[in-house]
Amino acid sequence: MLYRMTTSAPIFGLRREIDRLFEDTFAREGGSFTPAVDIKENEQEIRLDVELPGLKPENVEVIAENGVLTIRGEKRSERKEGEDSRYQVVERSYGTFVRTFQLPQGVNEDLIKGDFEHGVLSISIPKAALPQPKRIQIGGNQEKQQATVGSGNVSNQQSTRSGKSSTTTSQRERDNEKMAASSR
Repeated sequence: MLYRMTTSAPIFGLRREIDRLFEDTFAREGGSFTPAVDIKENEQEIRLDVELPGLKPENVEVIAENGVLTIRGEKRSERKEGEDSRYQVVERSYGTFVRTFQLPQGVNEDLIKGDFEHGVLSISIPKAALPQPKRIQIGGNQEKQQATVGSGNVSNQQSTRSGKSSTTTSQRERDNEKMAASSR
């Protein structure tokens, strides 16, 4: 999973509104703001959609390094006041922003792509195939002692007088486990 939140979603939304209230009340020109982000995931990729209205792609920087995705940029104020016009209310956010996300294991940082369209930055993070554990056969001594890794079962096979080895109950269990594992 790409993100972890210690609070539930309604509380997070309330926190965002309180932060926005403080920013609107106390922020000065050249402050900072936090753009909204949607994160979705499917079998092939993780996708981030970042709302950046009024920004151009050259004002945004995306860096993936050491398992961390960083999005930073700056939205400059376009306010110009003159004698014939004055702002009464300013609700749009200006300033710098930085958002960081911890990337999960199993993504390919080299193939991350970003597209910028209609004020939304879309970042595609492709998933890589996770390495699967390998089962290792353990050879035994003259008694042909075998062990299955992870099962804790050890079976001794004694040679009979005719030279054939007898099959014990635990050997049958191992064979059944192997068949079940191969069918998965």
